[in-house]
Amino acid sequence: MMNKFLYTIAVASMTIGAYAQKSDGSTKSLVKAEKEFATTLAKNGAKSAFASFSAENGLVFRPNPVNAKTFYATGDDTKDLTWTPAYAKVSRSGDWGFTTGPFTLGGKETTYGQYLSVWKAVNGKWELVLDLGTTHNKPLNKVNEEFIEPKDSYKPKFLNDKERATGANIIATTEKTLNATLKSYGVSAFAGFLNSDARVLFPGYEPIIGKDKAIAFLHSMMSKVALKTTNVDKADGGDLAYTYGIATVDYKADLRESFNYVFVYERQADFNWNLIALVFTPAER
Repeated sequence: MMNKFLYTIAVASMTIGAYAQKSDGSTKSLVKAEKEFATTLAKNGAKSAFASFSAENGLVFRPNPVNAKTFYATGDDTKDLTWTPAYAKVSRSGDWGFTTGPFTLGGKETTYGQYLSVWKAVNGKWELVLDLGTTHNKPLNKVNEEFIEPKDSYKPKFLNDKERATGANIIATTEKTLNATLKSYGVSAFAGFLNSDARVLFPGYEPIIGKDKAIAFLHSMMSKVALKTTNVDKADGGDLAYTYGIATVDYKADLRESFNYVFVYERQADFNWNLIALVFTPAER
């Protein structure tokens, strides 16, 4: 009888977890999954939360990219990490989305920062596929929430791995073009690749939001940037994609530093791909 009771409790817990991560293709469902992820961590700890919410091949940047499940299964546990999404967007295919917002890590000293997470819907359930963050001083700016629902719904009925690879190659080519332009024209090259609402997450700074502010910030900090792309992934809906890799930054102060970067791209009406999120975190060599 006791074994049956314990089994019932276990199944109920699994069902609640799956329901919390349920995807209906909306940004609302992704935000709900993100918030439930944070609640689960506060209640059960990081090991349990990342084990439940991460995809099998999900990556966390700590500071370099490692498998999320492996990292948290073997690392120290914590319940002192809190966060909340401030901006979220989901692909028109409903299977791919990202969130970003502020986080706080407690302990002896409180750490403040910004995170960006990419999620995929697998068998109707949101799973974390990529997560990284930057740190800064205690925030001064008010957080404005913006959760953008897909404009329409579109998911190809027949899409094989070869076609997905072809789609990803378009993003890889776009980033190669960006890198070549950066090499020729310096940081000014970003101007031709940024969306009007682009946001930059950079260590030591609160989010820089808006194309003009982003360009001004990048200009004030950097003289050159070189990108080495590690991987590319594109939503089946063909409207969102991300890349990650290593960015070598030459500062204006005659200093060079390597960063892990994640860029989120969005396809425009003219079929060009613009950057809507740029995240830089120090790389460990």
